[in-house]
Amino acid sequence: MRLGWLWFAGLLAAGVPSWAQGAALEAYGQLPSLDAFTISPDGKNIAYVTNVEGKRTVLINSLEAGKPVAGITVGDQKLRDLTWADNDNLLLTMSVTHAPLGAMGPRQEFFLAQTYRLSDHKSVALLAHGTNAMNIITSLPEVRRVHGKAQVFLSGITFNAGQSVRTLFAVDMATGESGPIEYGTRITRGWVIDGDGALVARTLYDEDHQTWGLQISNGPGWATVATADAPIETPEIQGIGADGRSLFIAVPQDNGGFVAKVLSMPGGKWSDAPDTVDPSASAVFDPATHRVIGMAGIGTNTQYVFFDKADQDAWNGLARAFPDENVELVSWSDDRKQVVVRVDGRRDGASFFLVDLNTHKAAFLGPVYQGIEPAEMAEVKFITYAAADGTQIPAYLTLPNGKAAKNLPLIVVPHGGPAARDTPQFDWLSQALASRGYAVLQPEFRGSDGFGWKHLAAGFGEWGRKMQTDLSDGVRYLAGQGTIDPKRVCIVGGSYGGYAALAGATLDKGVYRCAVSDSGVSDPHDMLAWIADREGHADSQVLRFWDRFMGVTDPNDAKLAEISPLRHAADVSIPLLLIHGKDDTVVPIEQSTAMAAAMQAAGKPVTFVKLDREDHWLSSADTRLRMLQETVRFLEANNPPG
Repeated sequence: MRLGWLWFAGLLAAGVPSWAQGAALEAYGQLPSLDAFTISPDGKNIAYVTNVEGKRTVLINSLEAGKPVAGITVGDQKLRDLTWADNDNLLLTMSVTHAPLGAMGPRQEFFLAQTYRLSDHKSVALLAHGTNAMNIITSLPEVRRVHGKAQVFLSGITFNAGQSVRTLFAVDMATGESGPIEYGTRITRGWVIDGDGALVARTLYDEDHQTWGLQISNGPGWATVATADAPIETPEIQGIGADGRSLFIAVPQDNGGFVAKVLSMPGGKWSDAPDTVDPSASAVFDPATHRVIGMAGIGTNTQYVFFDKADQDAWNGLARAFPDENVELVSWSDDRKQVVVRVDGRRDGASFFLVDLNTHKAAFLGPVYQGIEPAEMAEVKFITYAAADGTQIPAYLTLPNGKAAKNLPLIVVPHGGPAARDTPQFDWLSQALASRGYAVLQPEFRGSDGFGWKHLAAGFGEWGRKMQTDLSDGVRYLAGQGTIDPKRVCIVGGSYGGYAALAGATLDKGVYRCAVSDSGVSDPHDMLAWIADREGHADSQVLRFWDRFMGVTDPNDAKLAEISPLRHAADVSIPLLLIHGKDDTVVPIEQSTAMAAAMQAAGKPVTFVKLDREDHWLSSADTRLRMLQETVRFLEANNPPG
């Protein structure tokens, strides 16, 4: 890692060659070389994750001394989050894939927390509370200052009379003392904790009655101030307002979408939120008070709106140092003067910078992916095109370097979700494919999130239908523009995108030369049955979410066969590559196993790659690289880029 101080003005001088050859495939397939930057509250130390040849290490650097002061070997453990509890204690959140309590049944992803103390270099696991509690957490740790001392609040699970309930624990970082501070009920879902560590609100969800509730602190107990019918969407608490006596809440509307509301505490009075509070955006919190000071949303780029003009001016000045690039806030000190940002663009590549707002200087911390130079990044364009019914489909189009944007081979890469979206950040898969000479289309098909409620709701009932043809309509649009060769198109996707790849081979035929499904759903009926078994409920909120997109109300609805690639395996006429992790707890590997068996029985061309010890997110270095290598090898064999 190089660490050099640069004036903001100096950052403007870098240029990008008009052409650059792509980096080695291994550079794209590796886990990020640098990740998870977090600054200590006093701004004196910075912690981050490094990845060297698949070996991950957490390093802590002294910013004053300019050198590492500690290191923690992570190895192949799945590190999910890194943050400071105080200036001495670093919190690490890990996850493991395991059967519940070692019993038989669907394996699940369990999260655990530990702290590393810088002063004596000792690590301590959190939530070891005896036989009535599990040592897992159900959400990320939250840090607060109570009487000047750091406390870590953890939502965990305890058992009472054979029933599991969410329970809030607190750990005193100074003394090491810990224990439960509130036991939830069967319907408790979470707590809101103010900057001083006081519990000010908690949320409830009753699965049996499909209702949501909000309670606020009322002396020694709780007072219910809001309830709502919520079969799928629930109100979402965005955070505590700047006055410390109100909550910002995104409230679902009867006609769809959300509206921003303010709830006063302790009075429980509702009012409209200021226009600066976006119900579809993420809250930006003051790192010291944990109150909402702004909002972050994603349009064509990540956009920040701060409530205070001085904060907005400071951010605008910082962002101007990286013109025409996407700038994302990663971490900052309690005084908000030392700021880590991630910058994505063709000038700086995908890189991390440390910005000192006192001196107006920036330090280049290093690239997200070692071995990929900024000049090797392919150009990404944000485009829109019309689907067959006129619906406007946003999309990201990545074009290979060194080739004219004419008659190119194309790979369609639909995202997972489906209620998700692609972002302006460097996308390792799209960039890797572009580096091999392919154009890459990432359609934000109807049903995608982040483009307004109307666009999301347009996907209801369109799973395998218009959500699918939105993809092939993008192929036809690019062919009409002369950008791509319609005879040289393949589709590659993961999770829901994996389903879309399978559907492209079975339901929307004649568009693609080959298809790659990574952890994809092959049979909606079996998938819904698996979810119902895992949830232990035939009509859960999760199932209702999937039912709405699939256009059914019952897992046994005959209409599911119409959108099942598995049921249409005999219709496949193109080569198919299946990739699936054996530890996938979101889409079970049986979805790919069944598809492979059906293809083989029908005498159809199929390759099945099983990834040992891999989950749904390609969390391991060796298996992620293998997925990329297998995908590129398959594409080059069946859709040569030359």
